[in-house]
Amino acid sequence: MQNEYEIKKEMCEIGRRVYDRGMVAANDGNFSVKLNDNEFLCTPTGVSKGFMTPEYICKVDAEGNVLQANKGFRPSSEIKMHMRVYKERPDVNSVVHAHPLYATTFAIAGIPLTQPIMPEAVIALGCVPIAKYGTPSTYEIPDAVSEHLQYFDAVLLENHGALAYSDSLLAAYHKMESLEFYAQLLWQTMQIGGPQELNKEQVEKLYEIRRQMGLKGKHPANLCPNAKAGKPSCHSCGGSCSSAAPTADAELIASITKKVMEQLGK
Repeated sequence: MQNEYEIKKEMCEIGRRVYDRGMVAANDGNFSVKLNDNEFLCTPTGVSKGFMTPEYICKVDAEGNVLQANKGFRPSSEIKMHMRVYKERPDVNSVVHAHPLYATTFAIAGIPLTQPIMPEAVIALGCVPIAKYGTPSTYEIPDAVSEHLQYFDAVLLENHGALAYSDSLLAAYHKMESLEFYAQLLWQTMQIGGPQELNKEQVEKLYEIRRQMGLKGKHPANLCPNAKAGKPSCHSCGGSCSSAAPTADAELIASITKKVMEQLGK
């Protein structure tokens, strides 16, 4: 089990990854880690996430009040959004907010990511809706995100960026990375005539693989109202059903991919 200092070092490493992959510019983005029900570590405001060291990291309580912060550092102004996620999703232990280029492009265009274009995205992410616009640092964003928390593990923030959350910092970051990769693929296929989507039967096979793998999180394979009613579950739901799950590690992804190819007869 990681101690607090090791978690701070991991947060700095994730900050470098987010910055190096161009998911943030300048001082943008923020992320946090839950230590217990009333202690949370979070990145500070006004600093580049690519150049942090452990002493930059702040500690807050469940209301976002500062418990510990070194001189010159204070918690991200978006901490309210993080606290809402933790309050309404007790299974979540980390939240990552960034402005990845392609995902944010879709968020600005008002286009949710709902098209089933690749097996891994269908299994791991499902649909990614858009939370309506809110003024940064106010309760408007937490309120907008709240509408989707019980149904999704990743959301686009209208005219703002993206939010991902999971049971660990690395899993939340991986979800953000997968979200951006999905958005980039979708954007690029739109430039050459549009994507060839998986059909309903193929999507349902992927859902069954997910159920067999026992993956945690919110996803239409498990929570879709249609599935509960005994009907075929949907993928391109436009926000009417639920989705998403913690991104698996490399070994699990390889296993999933192998099963997917077997099921699809490839």
